[in-house]
Amino acid sequence: MSSSQELSVAGETLNIDSPEFWRQKQEWIKTMRLRFSRRPEFPDTHAIVDDDGMLNQEYFQPPKGAQPQAERKWGDEEKRKLLDGIEKYGIGHFREISDNLLPDWSGNDLRMKTIRVIGRQNLQLYKDWRGDSEAVQREYERNKKIGLEHGTWKGGALVYDDDGHVFKAIEDSNRDNPP
Repeated sequence: MSSSQELSVAGETLNIDSPEFWRQKQEWIKTMRLRFSRRPEFPDTHAIVDDDGMLNQEYFQPPKGAQPQAERKWGDEEKRKLLDGIEKYGIGHFREISDNLLPDWSGNDLRMKTIRVIGRQNLQLYKDWRGDSEAVQREYERNKKIGLEHGTWKGGALVYDDDGHVFKAIEDSNRDNPP
């Protein structure tokens, strides 16, 4: 068995250890970059690739004067503020929680965090629901129990099933013990 590797393309055998193979491959890449990255209908795309088909590295640099975004960390303090916001504003009022308690986090960020805190992917049935941290923990445990019973506890949240069994279990649980 030889140490050289060969590749058959369109009936032609190519030695991939050969410098000529790699030169041809680079030429093909440059041609494809020019063909697909420079679009006449989008003049801004002409800066992506140089005239010879090489990537324009300057195009991919951050704009001059751009400041790196401060790294956000989600910790106990942020979770406490989210729980305070749920108690004060209710689930679904993520913009108010963001504006007043967690300005570094968007409303959508807080919606995603609430999914994890309450343990349910669909928050519709919690619209406007307010609860303190103990009530939120009870809801999390209730949702986890239903999810584990029905095999629908996915990624730390209860998800619905196609057959409606989870929705019925939620309704039954709410009837016996409303949130």
